[in-house]
Amino acid sequence: DPSLLRLYDEELCEEGYGVILAQNGKEALTKFGKEKPDLVVMDIRMSVMDGIEALGAMQGKNRQVPVILNTAFPQYKENFMTWGAEAYVLKSSDFTELKQKIREILDRRKKQARS
Repeated sequence: DPSLLRLYDEELCEEGYGVILAQNGKEALTKFGKEKPDLVVMDIRMSVMDGIEALGAMQGKNRQVPVILNTAFPQYKENFMTWGAEAYVLKSSDFTELKQKIREILDRRKKQARS
């Protein structure tokens, strides 16, 4: 949904993050290979290629990049195919939990890189 993408872009840019947007799983996978992101936030239900398939393909390319699944569907958390994600955050109109999880994961990665 283009309006949701704009909202995520605005919310995360306000936090100081550089944001790369993709409209579906296939586009996300292509950008993942070209852009080399520090972290991926992805929905499960997407057109062309769903988030579970995209997650598996991304991990096949680079397991070091953490992926946060951000979805409105809590039942997928029990699906073993989603267990490769670093975090599973339910969508909300309040981005606080997602922002905290992003900050936590990136901070942990920085500390690990320094050690």
